Amino acid sequence: MNTPRQAARQRRSRRHLMLYAASAVIVAGLLATLVAVSSPGRSDAPRPAAAAPSLVTTQAPATAPASASATSGTPVSPTPKAAPSTPSARPSPTTARPPGKKTAAPAKPKAGRLASPTHQGVATAYEAKDGNGACLFGPSADLMVAAMNTMDYETSQACGSHVLVRAANGKSVTVRITNECPLPCAPGQIDLSQQAFAKLADLKVGRIPITWSVLSPATSEKVSIRYKTGSSPHWCALQALGHRNPVAGLEVRTASGWRKLSRTAFNYFIAADGNGCGGAIRLTDIYGERLTLPAMAVRADVVQPTGAQFARH
Repeated sequence: MNTPRQAARQRRSRRHLMLYAASAVIVAGLLATLVAVSSPGRSDAPRPAAAAPSLVTTQAPATAPASASATSGTPVSPTPKAAPSTPSARPSPTTARPPGKKTAAPAKPKAGRLASPTHQGVATAYEAKDGNGACLFGPSADLMVAAMNTMDYETSQACGSHVLVRAANGKSVTVRITNECPLPCAPGQIDLSQQAFAKLADLKVGRIPITWSVLSPATSEKVSIRYKTGSSPHWCALQALGHRNPVAGLEVRTASGWRKLSRTAFNYFIAADGNGCGGAIRLTDIYGERLTLPAMAVRADVVQPTGAQFARH
């Protein structure tokens, strides 16, 4: 049987044990709290790592559709669109402008072989009659005329050209081109009127080697304009006459500006819809010189003088 003193000791021991147990519980709770606190911190640490893949994911779709589009072929259209907008494409028009100031110079190639200083070929003869021909100039008082081979005729661009023809024997003659010499006339060949051929050799010879070149002769004649028969404000065809140098182009003035007309093999420039008929006219020769002529009434088959002429070259 326990004495009162022993019972008191046992009660004190039990209290100590309870205090120790409570302290242990508290310590355990604190440790659990610390672990819990430190554990969320660890879970937050991977979050930035997870954020990094999210950026990669947003970039990946950007590349993925591109490759998919490349497979389907759709990016081909954006690529050309970018090219014209890039600055590298724009300098080409800019660099093209300085040569553009020399618009007169590029007119020379329009004359093709006519612009060359010397040509080689052969001369033959034909009966020119009144001197009229494919150029539709009408009868000529001077029969020193000739027909140009089709290549050098160049859709009537040779019409009205003054050509110096030289034979191997040293003789020469100047003729005006009023006709075309179709095949079998070869490039470089000129079919002279019998009167012109006789200046170089006997007609019985029939064919002689020659060299020839286009002249820009001295003349007191002025350029004239003629509207073709049937011309009206609704359809018209124009030709130039009396020009010193071969005509490379003809334009008419319209409400929207200058309009270049198409040339025919019979030496007329046509405005099939009538636009520009009766307006101002601009002629350009093979050397690039331009003559601007005032508006002229549409008067069919009437020669209308202008008082203008190309310069000598």
